[in-house]
Amino acid sequence: MSQSLHPMLNIAIKAARAAGAIINRGSQDLDLLTIKHKGLNDFASEVDEAAEAAIIDILLTAYPGHGILAEESGRTHGSKDSEFTWIIDPLDGTTNFLHGFPVYCVSIALAHRDIVQQAVVYDPTRNDLFFASRGRGAFLNDKRLRVSKRIRLADALIGTGFPFRKGDSFQRYVKMFETVMQSCAGIRRPGAAALDLCYVAAGWYDGFFETGLNPWDIAAGSLIITEAGGLVGNFTGEADFMHQREIVAGSPKVYGQLVTLLAPYTKVIKADEVPHVLAPHATSPAAADASDVVIAALAAGMPAHAPDAGADPLPATAEGAEPAPARERKPVRIRKPDMPAGDPAPRRDDERRPDRRNEPGNDFRPARAPQRDFQRPGDRGPGGPGGPSRGPGGPARPNTRGPMKPRPKGGDGSSS
Repeated sequence: MSQSLHPMLNIAIKAARAAGAIINRGSQDLDLLTIKHKGLNDFASEVDEAAEAAIIDILLTAYPGHGILAEESGRTHGSKDSEFTWIIDPLDGTTNFLHGFPVYCVSIALAHRDIVQQAVVYDPTRNDLFFASRGRGAFLNDKRLRVSKRIRLADALIGTGFPFRKGDSFQRYVKMFETVMQSCAGIRRPGAAALDLCYVAAGWYDGFFETGLNPWDIAAGSLIITEAGGLVGNFTGEADFMHQREIVAGSPKVYGQLVTLLAPYTKVIKADEVPHVLAPHATSPAAADASDVVIAALAAGMPAHAPDAGADPLPATAEGAEPAPARERKPVRIRKPDMPAGDPAPRRDDERRPDRRNEPGNDFRPARAPQRDFQRPGDRGPGGPGGPSRGPGGPARPNTRGPMKPRPKGGDGSSS
């Protein structure tokens, strides 16, 4: 590589390539692999464990005092009290790998005091190496990465991931999917979140969203996106996404539009903490438009979350208790937007000042009609032809042209 890399990033790249070699060898004999079921639709193989062991060995050999957070072994390796923590996913996209579908990767990130500083995502099937150091930009091999320049969600290609683990809310995701699908140009779901985030950084996707992800799925990809000029957050647009199990990312313009669509589906704030704010014309959350709910919440100074579908929009009243009296509404004077704040309000017709032009002592004089200082050839004053002519209201002027001569007959100017 031509650019100078951070020493810790160099070690991470070395570990990612070692794990990628193990994965490529394992892909040649998929039928011989031992598969372990971690849960419903959640698999691990001996390749996952061998790749993770190789990564941890290389990292701890270089930095024995660092901590480790890995998908397969958790925090059983390294120092648990270190300010430096390596966040490792040895094989993101295990289901794809076990079926021979070539979309999977190795993801390694280094966090210092919970802030990701170095990131590597390696795609062994294509030999693509995505990497980034905080403040130094993001790269694919030797090429600098930048997010896409599209600004309209209607033109955007969005990546996502389907819920597949036990406990994931499938119905909630279907509603999110429908909302985003109707607003963008297309949705893709390859099945490896770390690679999806890198595709956003490369500009191949314009945005990405998913729920149910763990820190090792998103730690490296999130830094690569931000170093490529993109934005990453939770469904409410806040930066606290690492442990919230929901993430949205994209180019700045597309990211903002995705947050507007996804904010009503956030789980960052519990259901009993979500303010029930409805548009004035709505009678139920189903009848209220999601964007109206979010805008109303922001105007009220509350978090931009819409209530869950089916929730009671108004607080329940105790049985037998009288409802609270309606608050008296005071009339509000609305000033036209194009009128400066200091100008008085316009008068009505019955408030206009009376006509005082004919009162005694008033020297008002109507304006005189403009005088004509020219005369058309056909105009004649009271003197008749050849006599003095005058404009309306002007002094008489002598006719200096003399009497008019008779016009000769004939078209060639000669008299007959």
